[in-house]
Formats: sequence, structure tokens, C-alpha cells
Amino acid sequence: MTYSRPWMKFAEQLALLKSRGMDVGSEQAALSYLERIGYYRLSAYWHPFRVWMMQQHADSGRIASVRTDKFMTGTHFVDAVNLYLFDKKLRLIVLDALERIEVALRVDIAYLLGKRNTFAHLDVNELHPGFAGKVREGSKTAHQIWCERHAQLEARSKEDFVTHYHAKHGPELPIWVAIEVWDFGAMSQLFAMMKVSDQQQISTKYGVGDWKVFQSWLRSLSYLRNLVAHHSRLWNRNVVDQPKLPMHGVIDWCDIFAGKNDLLAKPFLLLAICRHLTRTICPGTQWHIRLKEHLQTFPMQRVTQPRSIADIGTPTNWENWW
Repeated sequence: MTYSRPWMKFAEQLALLKSRGMDVGSEQAALSYLERIGYYRLSAYWHPFRVWMMQQHADSGRIASVRTDKFMTGTHFVDAVNLYLFDKKLRLIVLDALERIEVALRVDIAYLLGKRNTFAHLDVNELHPGFAGKVREGSKTAHQIWCERHAQLEARSKEDFVTHYHAKHGPELPIWVAIEVWDFGAMSQLFAMMKVSDQQQISTKYGVGDWKVFQSWLRSLSYLRNLVAHHSRLWNRNVVDQPKLPMHGVIDWCDIFAGKNDLLAKPFLLLAICRHLTRTICPGTQWHIRLKEHLQTFPMQRVTQPRSIADIGTPTNWENWW
């Protein structure tokens, strides 16, 4: 295939949007946003305003609904920008919670495993043999692959404490030091390789009685962490790595999502998990209040079919229990 879309000047990008039915308002302001944010990034926020049409596939004859390049009546450039700005602030608020969760879990994991073995993260005997020993790539086990990742993160680190520990104490970092160079993904992967009793002890601390559920929460939060760290669209994203829910009645707020695939596939469930964990870490936190207040500022649009906060996966009357 030959790529057929040419490079375009900012003014040409704006002209293209106008030709497709978008009201750009102040051209000077619109050009400024294109120059600072970029056409492609903003396109994720005007994508929901494109017109749908029925189209028949030439090969199969099957009729399907597809989005066209045309915009719905009432599509304004500034409305897409406001969605972008809403999403940007949402990511920043979520990042605050993820930092608290990650730091607290680092302490939990290092304290628990380090008590038994200074280098527990490198000793497969300190982990679950079935989880850590599972063959992943060719002949490499999950733990071997994880150790390679750990070595990469350690080598990439610019922290002074890494150099200090190597100079004073040898080639390997104790777990309570090593864990400070891991990212959320490396931490959640090690957690998933820990012995069941160890996973259970930590998950219980956070009010989650099922270690499998908690393990899935960490995996999903790692996915969320990657989204916000790379400035990716969040508000209406379909969640690829969906978390598990505990049995009915164990955690009241989780029951609201049970059996509702449309809600399980949206980000609000991950935000609710952040709420649960941050309130456990710091019972007096106001993080969930700040998030609620932000969600209630969801920007209005003038398009004929506007989007709403429901696109993030909010259950009915979520404000009442949040």
C-alpha cells in the first residue's frame, strides 16, 4: 500500500475541517491550537462528532454503519478543544492518585518480601513457582523476562542512590532500593508472581478479600498509568485490560458494575478503583471529591448529538455513593 495523505500546512488543515462542515470560529485561535496541540491529537476529540452512514461492503454485501469525514451540524472547533482540556485535567487528577497507590504498594511489597530475603525479587524461590516459572517467550520464564526488565530499568535510572548502592554494597540492589527504579508495570508484574499468601496479605490490607481480583486491579491500573503518562485520550476510551470484580456483596460499590459490559469497558470503573485504594491509603483524602467536581464540569457541545459524562462509563446516580 502507498500512503496517500500528504503533509499539510496548518492553514490547510483548518481549511479541510471547514470543508467537512466544522465551524472553526476564530481562525486565529483555531490555528493557534493546531500549532500547539496538533491536528492528530485534537482529532480524537472531534471524532465523536463525525456523521455516521450505512455502507455496503463490496465483497460480502454486508451493510454496516461507518463514520464519514463529514461533521454533524453544530460541530464547533472550540468544543473539541474544550473536551481535550477536560481530558487533560482528568489525566492530571488521575496521575495524582496513581502516584499515591504506586508509592504505597512499593512499601508494602518491599517490606513483606524484604523481611524474608534482601534480594527476594531476584530469587525465584521466594515467588510462586507456577506464576514465576511459567514459560512466556521460547524457553524463558516469566521471572527471567521480568529480571531482564528489572535490569533495564536499573541501568536506565539516573538516580544517585543506584550509583551509591553499587559502589558501597555490590552489584545487586536490595528489594527496598530496587523497587524505587521500577515502573507501575514492573511492580504489578512482580506482584502477580508472588506467592498466593503474600498477594492475599497485601490485597486484604486494601479491603479486597480476593487476591485474584486485586491482582487484576493492579494490572488494569498499570494500563491506566500508561495512558495518562503518554497523554493519551482517556474520557471515552474502551478499556482493553478490564479488571475483575469481587463476588456480589463483598464490596458494595462494585456491585453497581456487575454484569454491565458497557460499564466494565469504560474508564470510570478504574477511577472507582483509584477512589477505593486512595481512601484506604489515606482515609482523609479529598482526591475523590476533586475528581467528582471535575467530572461535573464536563463541557457542553452545540452539536446535534452531544456527548456526555456517561461516555466515561458512569453508572446511574453515581454521585450519590461516590
